Amino acid sequence: MAKYAVDQAHSEIGFEVKHMMVSKVKGVFESYTAEVEADDLSDLTTADISFKFDVASINTRNEDRDNHLKSQDFFDVEKHPTIEFTSTNITKDGDDYKVAGDLTITGVTKPVTFDVEFGGQGTDPWGGTVYGFEAEGKIDREDFDLTWNAPLETGGVLVGKEIKIKLELELNPAE
Repeated sequence: MAKYAVDQAHSEIGFEVKHMMVSKVKGVFESYTAEVEADDLSDLTTADISFKFDVASINTRNEDRDNHLKSQDFFDVEKHPTIEFTSTNITKDGDDYKVAGDLTITGVTKPVTFDVEFGGQGTDPWGGTVYGFEAEGKIDREDFDLTWNAPLETGGVLVGKEIKIKLELELNPAE
């Protein structure tokens, strides 16, 4: 199996959640590591994939909100500094893939499945091979003990339960 590296300059690990029942807050994890091994990335079914996100690198473009997310009310970054994903099964779905795996947040591990689209393969200006992928999945944050919330006077709550996770990845053969 060959090893592949995520080109972090051309990749993003993002998420979104409903805010006040009417809009969405989006954010990213700016620091992460990945291990991807596969016979050939043009057939993702041969891959072993793992990611580790540095929770302290969360960025929602609001420092107060980011600090609250790092606190004991949410991720408790002191006790749980990383979010981790490890693939357990990858199947072909038409031209795309279903990547199932174990996601660990705040010490709680649950199975999740990401819909993954193969964006293609190309050659960069220096002759290197690049592969593109987009992955999307959803989780219920309360399944991972992320239960903090605040009721709104008009009904509903401040933070939605469903988190959409989106990864945009460019991978290159590791050196």
